[in-house]
Amino acid sequence: MWHDMAAAAVTSDWQSPKLAQNATADALSRISRGLYADHFNGLVTKGHPVNHPTVESVEPAAAPTTVNLVDCGDDSQWLKYRADTGQPANDGPAGRRHINAMVKKAVDGSWKVVDFAIQDVGTC
Repeated sequence: MWHDMAAAAVTSDWQSPKLAQNATADALSRISRGLYADHFNGLVTKGHPVNHPTVESVEPAAAPTTVNLVDCGDDSQWLKYRADTGQPANDGPAGRRHINAMVKKAVDGSWKVVDFAIQDVGTC
């Protein structure tokens, strides 16, 4: 999901079909809205986030359909810039952040992120 989002963020393409490959529900809506806001405000994002998610829990244990992930994501090399000038957008601090994500098994057998929460810099 983060890889697809980073690829779309290069041009703030909130309509990229890649976004729905690994995200759905609230997660997809949140990503699309954020990219649309960047597009509207003339921002693009360069670089990539660094993520190393781990499984926190699975439900039900015998045949999981929901997986909860935790991560300490690093967005210090994934920054916003003004599309027209290429200058940094100064959109706030970057760094390591605690991330929770819920992934569910879809009817077709694929797994998609349905929701995520990103905390402030310094939370991990």
